[in-house]
Amino acid sequence: MMAESQFSSTHFPVLGEEVLEALNLSGSDCVVDATYGRGGHSRAILSQLSDQGRLIVIDRDATAVNAALGEWGGDDRVEVVHAPFSELTKILNAKGLIGKVDALLFDFGVSSPQLDNGARGFSFMHDGPLDMRMDQSRGISAAIWLEQVEEEELVRVLKKYGEERFAKRIARNIKTVLSEQDIETTAELTAIVSAAVPRKEPGKHPATRTFQAIRIAVNDELGEIKSVLPQALAAVSPGGRIVMISFHSLEDRLVKRFFNEQAKGDPFPPDMPVTSDMLRPKLRLIGKKIKAGDGELDRNRRSRSAVMRVAEKEA
Repeated sequence: MMAESQFSSTHFPVLGEEVLEALNLSGSDCVVDATYGRGGHSRAILSQLSDQGRLIVIDRDATAVNAALGEWGGDDRVEVVHAPFSELTKILNAKGLIGKVDALLFDFGVSSPQLDNGARGFSFMHDGPLDMRMDQSRGISAAIWLEQVEEEELVRVLKKYGEERFAKRIARNIKTVLSEQDIETTAELTAIVSAAVPRKEPGKHPATRTFQAIRIAVNDELGEIKSVLPQALAAVSPGGRIVMISFHSLEDRLVKRFFNEQAKGDPFPPDMPVTSDMLRPKLRLIGKKIKAGDGELDRNRRSRSAVMRVAEKEA
């Protein structure tokens, strides 16, 4: 059981204890936290590393990077990189670490600081500019994306990424308003979406699914995950662990499929007799998917949808 001091008293990283167990660290390991966020997982990881250990933290959000530099700038074990995790190979190549990472962690999706800061435009709960970019130095804002996207594509995004039943009504309302005026703030978008939803779900704000879907599209979150999966496999050393936490069924589906494919090994025709050593699997699955327990659910609502999967690279 992990000591309570390994976590901030005000912030509990999702599946914190389970992550440390899954990473299976030794003091001298080289570890990558590819989604720094608020740094809760990194703090726990560093509590397990000796002076010979090494932690590389990556985040595409400049605010998170500045927070990491402020907290760990004086720690020789820590290196901080401002980049999307889809640039993992580029980052590790520059450090000569491809195939030498002992443990690799991903905590997908939006972070609590991003949601809580109205100026970032992620949440319908806080009024602010309609931005939603995780990296504000790249790409286009949600406001511009909504202006440019065709109505048919907007419907597809709302259905696929938000599982929104009223996608057509919402997309039509958004495009109707945009034909007359700009949509510049989260409050404006929230009002437009709410007006388009005829039946409200108990306990769920009518704009929840729309905001989630637009955020995923603006940041190409699923594309980032697809890109990094093979990079993660190449990054870790034999016996190294890959730990991935998803918050959306589409994210988890990508991780599950990749892990399962790599654990099966090379594809052979179904009627060809092969032995297990001929399959050459690249990953070994570690346990089943892990979800938050009752105690964590009570103190951290965000953990409700978290699903963690763990795999180990075969020798």
